[in-house]
Amino acid sequence: MEFDLSFYQGKKVLVTGHTGFKGTWLCKMLLKFGAEVTGYSLEAPTNPSLYELTDVDGKIDSVIGDIRDFNKLLETFNRVQPEIVLHLAAQPIVRDSYKDPRYTYDTNVMGTVNILECVRLNKCVKSFLNVTTDKVYLNKEWVWGYRENEELDGFDPYSNSKSCSELVTHSYKNSFFTDDRAAISTARAGNVIGGGDFANDRIIPDCVRAGIAKENIIVRNPFSTRPYQHVLEPLYAYLMIAAKQYEDINYAGYYNVGPDDGYCFKTSALVDLFVSKWGDGLTWVNKYDGGPHEANFLKLDCSKLKATFSWKPRWNLDTAIEKVVEWSKAWQSGENIDYCMDKQITEFLKN
Repeated sequence: MEFDLSFYQGKKVLVTGHTGFKGTWLCKMLLKFGAEVTGYSLEAPTNPSLYELTDVDGKIDSVIGDIRDFNKLLETFNRVQPEIVLHLAAQPIVRDSYKDPRYTYDTNVMGTVNILECVRLNKCVKSFLNVTTDKVYLNKEWVWGYRENEELDGFDPYSNSKSCSELVTHSYKNSFFTDDRAAISTARAGNVIGGGDFANDRIIPDCVRAGIAKENIIVRNPFSTRPYQHVLEPLYAYLMIAAKQYEDINYAGYYNVGPDDGYCFKTSALVDLFVSKWGDGLTWVNKYDGGPHEANFLKLDCSKLKATFSWKPRWNLDTAIEKVVEWSKAWQSGENIDYCMDKQITEFLKN
């Protein structure tokens, strides 16, 4: 099933978390295809931030607000009257969730309640997608991929709050949208990498920082295995799901979005690949610190997404790392970031 992003031409789309790494890339894609984009988010979460490095802010209706502030969120819905809502706003870092679990649950669970309540109260919304994570599953450390019908029970506060966010979405769907007024789905994505991620406690941003500083990359857990994918992979899938269920509510559901089985990599192999692409004599050192509990082995079974939409990943990990290095070196040398992002989006869609 081919999906043409020109579907979004003239559509009113509300994106929460638009100032974040994934949110900025998503807005770039929507703008490229003519959507009328409203963003609702806190200020950009990092310094530097991808959002502030791009031209996105001047091209969308940007609302700076907290997803926990129901009244402000509802005011935004009432004013904008969005047709499609893509919910990305979250506290997204596992280690930060151990430091401040209450804020994590408040944002990731009650934030989901707030936005679904706004969808319930605004009949303009025809399609809603809640973006969660591969970490929502009860992780049994087995070697095959989790499917959408597996038990949801994330271990750490971040993962568990996203499991709760899934359950909130299921409850609202069953309780308030059985009239088929709006299509409600969730998408559970694997680990995302790409140019412009400046977050702490993520391996690729750590690699980029070390490469620019000409220092050793510090790797905290070289043995963990994750389904790494370029950021454009899940974003394309989100846009496809939201559009297809807008046209036919029977496509609404719960979908895993991740790489093929052969592209679940140990962190050490990921860093080796980055080092080879970056060059300049970059090296890494194992500084395993124990740290709080994080899943060791995690993989997704994306058969449902493939069977439903004839979807398949476009870029393997080698290409994904190549694009991260390309973006990072362009930023380092002061090149035009918007041009680099638009070029990568075009290349991805032509692949």
